Amino acid sequence: MAVLEIKDLKKSFGKNEVLKGISFCVQKGQTVAIIGSSGSGKSTLLRCATNLEKADSGSIAYNGEYLVLDIDGQQKYAQKEELSKIRSNFGLVFQNFNLFPHLSVMQNIIEAPVNVKKMSKAEAEKKARELLSQMGLSDKENAYPCELSGGQQQRVAIARALALDPEVLFFDEPTSALDPELTGEVLAVIRKLADKNMTMVIVTHEMAFARDVASHVIFMDKGVIAEEGEPKEVFYNPKSQRLQDFLHSASL
Repeated sequence: MAVLEIKDLKKSFGKNEVLKGISFCVQKGQTVAIIGSSGSGKSTLLRCATNLEKADSGSIAYNGEYLVLDIDGQQKYAQKEELSKIRSNFGLVFQNFNLFPHLSVMQNIIEAPVNVKKMSKAEAEKKARELLSQMGLSDKENAYPCELSGGQQQRVAIARALALDPEVLFFDEPTSALDPELTGEVLAVIRKLADKNMTMVIVTHEMAFARDVASHVIFMDKGVIAEEGEPKEVFYNPKSQRLQDFLHSASL
């Protein structure tokens, strides 16, 4: 059974049809990279998959449980209790970190485990320290976001998402807000997660990273999946002229 299954997902904003029938599955342990030009629908897809946007039609399921199901053209979303359970399947790391500025690093990480999963504070703090160690940030638990570099803030954001033990972790352009010299440290963390078979869906403009780390690549263009496959096929044997042009513009 797929960890994530999306079928015929559509989303419009006014007259602008952003997603035009997206379908794909993510298997346990896969790292799926989603690439494409700005405006192709990549971030909207992630926002629908994580319930930050409501789809107009189509279905989204995690481990066979439906976040939203299309029934005769009508969208039926999971009820409150079921929705809470389904949400525990995924975590999302944003472009701009989205840390609480008034909370310390430790408080940012334990906030959801304590208040959402009802984990004890001691247990949450223990797990947070383990995650901070993995992120190379053991000495930053009492720091505040304003005291950290952008790369450090993004690594804290990754630790915060992992603290809920998600089945699948989404990244929305995780390095786009970083200076080039800080990008590498965040990509290195994501690479280690891939090596540990963490299931991930990554919207990224880092083509070399997608080529080298992903197990499956999806190329989106104008709201559709224009091409997909293993990295070596997508990057070294693109079938469509559109993908060839995109990769040429990305200097690959």
